Order: sequence, then C-alpha cells, then structure tokens
Amino acid sequence: MNGIQMRRGNVKKILREIKKEWMLYLLLIPIVVWFGLFVYKPMAGILIAFKRYEPDKGIFGSEFLGVSNFVTLVTGIWKEDFWTAFRNTFIISAYGLVFGFPIPIILALFFSEIRSEWYRKILQTITYLPHFLSEVTITGIVIMLVYSGERSTGILAQILYNLKLIPRSNMIIETPNYFRPMYQITGIWKESGYNSIVYFAAIMGISPVMYEAIKVDGANKWQEIRYVTIPGMAPTLIIMVIMRIGRMLSVGYERVLLLSKTQTYVTAEVLSTFELRIGMSTNGDVSIGSAIGIFNSIIGFALVIGANTISRQVSKTSLW
Repeated sequence: MNGIQMRRGNVKKILREIKKEWMLYLLLIPIVVWFGLFVYKPMAGILIAFKRYEPDKGIFGSEFLGVSNFVTLVTGIWKEDFWTAFRNTFIISAYGLVFGFPIPIILALFFSEIRSEWYRKILQTITYLPHFLSEVTITGIVIMLVYSGERSTGILAQILYNLKLIPRSNMIIETPNYFRPMYQITGIWKESGYNSIVYFAAIMGISPVMYEAIKVDGANKWQEIRYVTIPGMAPTLIIMVIMRIGRMLSVGYERVLLLSKTQTYVTAEVLSTFELRIGMSTNGDVSIGSAIGIFNSIIGFALVIGANTISRQVSKTSLW
C-alpha cells in the first residue's frame, strides 16, 4: 500500500507542477508533435532494410528477409560499388578530420588575439557568411573558379597552371585525384568560420587570472597559448573530436553530387550518394538502400562508443 500511495503522491506532484507551469508545457506541445511526426514515426522505415520491400504491399506487408539484404550489400552484386563508396567515405571524412578540424580552432585562436572588438566582429562576420549560403551557391562559385573547358578557364585553375602545380592537360573538375582536395577546401571555406564559434566561446571562458599569472612568470604569446589556452579548451576539443568521429561515415550527398562528374566516380562516390543511386535507379532496390543507411548508423554508433570510451580512460572527459 505504501508503494501505491507513493506513486499516487508522485503523480499528484507532477500534475501540480504541470498546472503551475501550464503555459510552458503548452509551448512544448508543438515540439513534441514535431518529433513524433518527423523523427519517431519515420523510424518504422527501418524495417524496409529487413524485407523485400514492395510498394503495393507496404512496409508491414512485404516479405521478411532477415539480414539477407545486408549480406547482398556486402558480398552480392553491389559489393564492388559498396566497398568503393565505403572507402571513399572513410577517406574523405579522415581528410576532413586531419585538415578541416584544426582550421576552426586556429581561427578561434586568431579571433581571441584581436583586441579591437569592431575589427574582430567584421572578420568573424566575413568568415561566418559562407555557412549561410546554400551548397548550390558555394559549389557554383568553386566550379567557376576551377572549371577549365574548351572555352573557359577558371581564374584559380589558371593560377595553378601558371605556377605549374598542375599540368594544363588536366581538367580539375573532371580529374578523380582532384576531387577530394576540392571537396575539402570547399568544406573548410564554408564551415570553418561558423564552427569556430564554439572554440571561441571556450577561449572566452578561460579565466583572465590564468593569463595574468603566466605573464608574471615571463611567458611569451606562444607559451600562453600552449600552457593556458589549449589546456583550457581541452574539454571542448575532446567532445568535438568524439562527435566528429561519430560522423566519420556521414558525408552528405549534396556537395558530392554538385562537385563530382562521371569521370570522378572512383573517388567521389560515397555511401550517401550510393544509397541515393540505388534507391532511385530503375533497377535499384529500396531495401538495399535502407540497409546502407542502417549500416552507416551502426558503424557511426560504434565509433562514438569507442572514441568516448578511450577519451574517458585517457583524459577523464567524455560525452557520458
């Protein structure tokens, strides 16, 4: 009886709290409805990966195949394309982690050293701006800069030709070896400024007393950054690295589709474009496409768990 009374007491307490703050809970309803309709309801589509999906029968009426679609994906007729896309996705993400991840940190350090507030705000606004432009706009600008065809040569391509960094016989946008650098440079330009916000906030959260103390000891600017700024940013850096590792196989299809050509398929095809191609092609299979998505999610989940565990053991900083 005591347990039942305690539960009733808890329910009454919750109801009193809801009645007291009913306006806040009323504002919460649209968010709950949105999550239910656009986040949780579509999860039923996961079942497609385990079935031979037939549109006329629907998800629940289609034949159940178990993990057959995953086996077909890895070892069947799609295996060559799948492993090519898997390799490209991993390589592109690794390049982004090695070359793209440090740039926002460097920008944040640079902004923190600017003493003129209005000048810093102008520079930050300039670097943030590309983030708010669409992928179509950004990639369109990049293509105009590097496109080299029979009648036109992009200004950036012309500079590279004149410096003899690339041979004139190579068309940048149609050469497989140039796709990954072009993809990474485009991403750095578009997102580095915006991503620097979180690191700049972390730097601003470091106590000025720390800097004053190390200056008294005779430290120079580099030593301030090395012994105060970087350690002060460490928890934020670790969390961001863990989250970045979890997205290692989540390369979006928009920029890839806009920058790639048929000739660059061997280095440009990633899991997201492969999934899209299979799902929308005439001879494609929606079930196989769904299996790719689940495979991607499982690998990403495993990477997050692994990175978080290692971080917790090494630095005692983790997501959970």
